[in-house]
Amino acid sequence: MSVDTASRADRAEELRNALVDTIITDHRGKGLAMPAEVEAAMRTVPREVFTPGVTLEEAYENTAVITARRGEEAVSSVSAPYLIAEMLGQAVEALGGLEGRAVLEVGSGGYNASLLRELVGPSGSVTTVDIDPEVTDRAASCLERAGYNDVTVVCADAEHPVEPARRYDLITVTAGAWDIPPAWREQLAEDGVLVVPLRTWGLTRSWALRRSGDRLTSLSHRQCGFVSMRGDGGRSLRYVDVAEGVHLRLDEDTLAAPDALARTVGDLLSQPREVAWAGVSLPPRTMLSNLDLWLATRFAGEAGEFMVLTAQEEAVESGIVAPSWRFGAPAALVEGTFSYRSALKWTDRRFDLGATAHGPAAAAAAERIVEHMRAWLNAASPIPALEVLPARTPDGDLPDGTVLDKRHSRIVLSFPTVISQPEGTNS
Repeated sequence: MSVDTASRADRAEELRNALVDTIITDHRGKGLAMPAEVEAAMRTVPREVFTPGVTLEEAYENTAVITARRGEEAVSSVSAPYLIAEMLGQAVEALGGLEGRAVLEVGSGGYNASLLRELVGPSGSVTTVDIDPEVTDRAASCLERAGYNDVTVVCADAEHPVEPARRYDLITVTAGAWDIPPAWREQLAEDGVLVVPLRTWGLTRSWALRRSGDRLTSLSHRQCGFVSMRGDGGRSLRYVDVAEGVHLRLDEDTLAAPDALARTVGDLLSQPREVAWAGVSLPPRTMLSNLDLWLATRFAGEAGEFMVLTAQEEAVESGIVAPSWRFGAPAALVEGTFSYRSALKWTDRRFDLGATAHGPAAAAAAERIVEHMRAWLNAASPIPALEVLPARTPDGDLPDGTVLDKRHSRIVLSFPTVISQPEGTNS
């Protein structure tokens, strides 16, 4: 090994260990603990091998690295290390460890597959699949260079069975999914676990779901974001412009055509706003990561449409909108009035929750959101639970909760009152 090569390897190891230390600190801030075997794997696998075209320092930043685009759209990436660690942690905790397990990864970049290979050990197996031959070719090449020659790389649409005769203890998905195709459930062993970034009402969470017969039941969840799934199961998010720098993100089937919706909301935003406050005083570390899903289930029961409001920084600074988070605030159009969760109001290092509305019943609409937020707080900030059942499941066989019907699945989201697991950040 040349001096330059040795020096680069030493620098990579230094950066890799610093990155893992950062992720461990990030975990602690969220009330999470990184499993020891996940930490060991992340300190071992050379991420720089899987991020060609970027510097060594960039390879070890705690962010995603885009590896393929179609025009302006990112279609493949090496996911952010902190998110990979969280999802691997979900899998390890759900299965009590991955040693000796058979794993299928949907969405192949190579890096996560190599981490999984470390976790399953010599007696386990890892198969990684992607629909794009450029992605699988690159993954296979990177895996070989990194020394993980026994990972099986498959080019196929994972909406359909991969290696149909096989059953997997774990299926982990590294692309944003709108639905759960039957193949994923059927390829899981009984009591096997699916870890998937699933969109519900336009909000994505990484769910760890255990199979029991034809049902998948949640064990844990994390906030996350991924490039959308492609192929037969692909369904991209839709965006409509409603004002300069203000957009609506649409995901489920909506009642109004996007153009009509854009005109309606755009006109409403030009009308005076009404703001209501919950009248609470919450400490800085109050976790609000589950509140938006709570609001989505409440809006879903009303005679209107749920959507997600996004805004560019200039639109927020100019006062056109004041969302709780400009990358995605829950919003609704109900009976001709547009409302959304608004930015926190801080007083002496404590904050209040608020809602903003525009339209003929703006004051009542803003107060309705505030009432929903008070109810969530009064219920001790319950965390969501998810069950996924086949689309053919009769209403009478569904558990209690808010039902969201997709192509293959009936998804039921509920909020059982349990001690909340710390998660997420204020937004």
